[in-house]
Amino acid sequence: MQKLTLVALLFVLLGLMSGVHAQPAPPPEPWTGSAAAGIALTGGNSDTSNYNLSLELQWDPDTPHLMKFLGVYLRGDQNDETTVDRLRVAIRDEYSMNDRTFLFGEMSYLRDPFKAINYLLNPAGGVGYKLIASGRVSLGLSGGAGAVWEKNPLMEVATSGTLNAGQDFSFKLSDVATITQVISALWKTEDFDDFLYHFGVGLSTALTERTELKLDFVNDFKNVTPDPETKKNDYAFITSLVFKF
Repeated sequence: MQKLTLVALLFVLLGLMSGVHAQPAPPPEPWTGSAAAGIALTGGNSDTSNYNLSLELQWDPDTPHLMKFLGVYLRGDQNDETTVDRLRVAIRDEYSMNDRTFLFGEMSYLRDPFKAINYLLNPAGGVGYKLIASGRVSLGLSGGAGAVWEKNPLMEVATSGTLNAGQDFSFKLSDVATITQVISALWKTEDFDDFLYHFGVGLSTALTERTELKLDFVNDFKNVTPDPETKKNDYAFITSLVFKF
């Protein structure tokens, strides 16, 4: 009788253990993102300080919608004079039509006093297509239209329609290294010579499961500036430590 009782208890325990292992894994968190910061200081004959802050958020619920947020701030000073002061913010909603095609709506904001831009607001919408969507490589294109409000110093707010285009690329070199690249373009319909291009390419390498070191090159080109003394092209090399969450 005792042997039968022990055997019965053993089967019960095995059944409970198998039930525990059979439980499905919890669903992934809808919110993911990363925060990055970098700083460089020099002293002696010239005192310089440069720092950058960035935040990326992504909300991916179990629906066709995918929300993205990006914020990047660059600041540089040399001998108590500001040399760089640039803020870029963008929020975007992508609605998947199928595995490769999506509709999007976005709002972008740019402030860059050294380009004589007090602010530039550009709401836009359109369609995108994922040319490549594999585990290691992704390549997507998007295009659409919108409007722009641009404020320059000592000038009234300029309003225009826009045509917009974008491209993004990601290639996983290894388990720890990834190359990313993005292009965005804005053309004003009031004057197609008045356009704004943004280009960025980055290389990141993982340090731990949640941290990585990243090197970026970004370039912003605005063809029409308020005065001839304002340069059309601004670029920066950015090194930052990234924390994923």
